[in-house]
Amino acid sequence: MLEQAERLHRQFFRLGAPRGARTAWEPPVNVFEDDESYLIMVALPGCSPDGVEVLLDSSSIIVRASCDMPFGARGCEVRRLEIPYGYFERRIQLPAMRFEVVQREIVNGCLIINLRKVT
Repeated sequence: MLEQAERLHRQFFRLGAPRGARTAWEPPVNVFEDDESYLIMVALPGCSPDGVEVLLDSSSIIVRASCDMPFGARGCEVRRLEIPYGYFERRIQLPAMRFEVVQREIVNGCLIINLRKVT
């Protein structure tokens, strides 16, 4: 049963999917709202801040990047892989209003995006 679970895990978290290919994984997100803004937190353990792209369109915000496996270049044998790696694209639907990105930063392995509501 453990082997079957690990096989399914590998199937859903493919490594090294090239840009433009189907995403290998979707990071979890938290979304918070107050009167003036939306705050989006995206869990990105191991992702380089320079490689994270954030796009805002009329109905959603899109976060995409490719997170490299930290020890993959050393030829290590993977004994356990619970943190997903590879290319991802996550689209987060926004309510029907205008937003502008006020700030984006990576804090403790999470991308924090502050969106101001434009009235």
